[in-house]
Amino acid sequence: MFKLKLPTDPRWANIAEGNIEEILTDHAWCEQKAATNAIGLITMLPEYAEIVTELLAIAQEELDHFNQVHEIIKKRGYTFGRARKDDYVNELARFIVQGSREDLIVDKMLFAAMIEARSCERFKVLTENIKDEELKAFYRELMISEANHYTTFIGFARQLGDPEKVNKRWEEWLEYEAKIIQSYGNKQTIHG
Repeated sequence: MFKLKLPTDPRWANIAEGNIEEILTDHAWCEQKAATNAIGLITMLPEYAEIVTELLAIAQEELDHFNQVHEIIKKRGYTFGRARKDDYVNELARFIVQGSREDLIVDKMLFAAMIEARSCERFKVLTENIKDEELKAFYRELMISEANHYTTFIGFARQLGDPEKVNKRWEEWLEYEAKIIQSYGNKQTIHG
């Protein structure tokens, strides 16, 4: 579905499961950043009422996910740590074009779609490979949500830009992401 060029090695799930407290804290902050990103997109698109409405729903859903992860952290007696730097997301952000307003908005939508695609793929790896039954079910549910967000962001990019150019640019994003993701998959973080 996403056409990611380099799948996550399933052994990453074993790394993640080695420190559930860390992966949950990192995940919670990823959800907070996703909500913030959706809100940032709203500020760029006030003239598109339908898109703003959908972005508001995504922001609220991401905050709900943040809350769900936070509740799991509390229930398990873990300590909710400070926000983590997400090197993967920062590297992706460097690929956003700073051209026309349309190009920038389209690329920000593709940036969001890429993060959702990789997150969905990582959640799938977790559901298929970890032993923790509660988290398996939780990540299966979130996997579906992330796939929906991916579809929404790709759809917005095609709506706001020329669909053919957007498809070409998405292929460029996929190639770029494949290069940087090679350095990841060895940390107890969602994208690490």
